Amino acid sequence: MQSLENHFLIAMPSMQDPFFKRAVAYICEHNEDGAMGLVINQPINITVGDLLDKIEIDNDKSTHAASVAVFAGGPVKTDRGFVLHSPKAGYSASQELSSEIMITTSKDVLASLTTAQAPEQFIITLGYAGWEQGQLEQELLENSWLIIKADPEIIFNTPIEQRWEKAVATLGFDISQLSSEAGHA
Repeated sequence: MQSLENHFLIAMPSMQDPFFKRAVAYICEHNEDGAMGLVINQPINITVGDLLDKIEIDNDKSTHAASVAVFAGGPVKTDRGFVLHSPKAGYSASQELSSEIMITTSKDVLASLTTAQAPEQFIITLGYAGWEQGQLEQELLENSWLIIKADPEIIFNTPIEQRWEKAVATLGFDISQLSSEAGHA
């Protein structure tokens, strides 16, 4: 089995699950036990500053970071926050996922997000998308997802409403040309 860690899953136009319709999921972990990813293009009606207030972390509301949208990362454990961020020295609680992306659930990192010590780029998700052993592979066989290598530019610098289209565009074809019906030769 080839691991899909550090790849995007792009929901096919035929995906009808309301949570994953037009979703782009960054795969953080994928092994023989299953997969875990974070949806990076489903904002919720809460800002970073609001979230930090809810979990009683002091923050500077005057910063741009405080006004950034938080995302619904997936339907599993929606009370748990994850921070995807650009590499930052000294963040020992963060795990490197690639040379350009780290992940953490550390309150220390959350507390730094509206300060000068914040990573240069970050997004916060509440919850994650999880697949049990063999489930993701089955969804791939059913043509539910397209797969591309993850691009930090899409995570951190692409406007939210354009992330699905930009991820699809990296494949080099017009998504409108895809049929919503799956076929197998």
